[in-house]
Amino acid sequence: MGLGKEKGSSRINRYEHQVTAIGFDNLEKLAAVLDVPVAYLLADNAAMADAILELSKASQRQQASLALAIKGMTATPALAKALIRVLQLPKPEQDRIIQAVLGLLPDPTGKGEDT
Repeated sequence: MGLGKEKGSSRINRYEHQVTAIGFDNLEKLAAVLDVPVAYLLADNAAMADAILELSKASQRQQASLALAIKGMTATPALAKALIRVLQLPKPEQDRIIQAVLGLLPDPTGKGEDT
């Protein structure tokens, strides 16, 4: 953030212990230095911060799809539990189940896989 080691360390310590609030300009600088989105630094908890960080790595189109997926899993907890169980499996078994599920879904283009 351009503060130098001593001043920067002291200031970050005050931010962490909520002695001093960080201004938006410095928040943007800190996010840039850490290479994370500003929203990551404002997240309520570690899980939310992780989700924000992963979403930031996706394209805008992917972000919209992932937001829809999160809404669907929030509305249908059994779906979220099932997906989590699949993602916790060893990679070969995970891949097998994912391919099986994808094979059950209709092709949204109606043109087959070759296009």
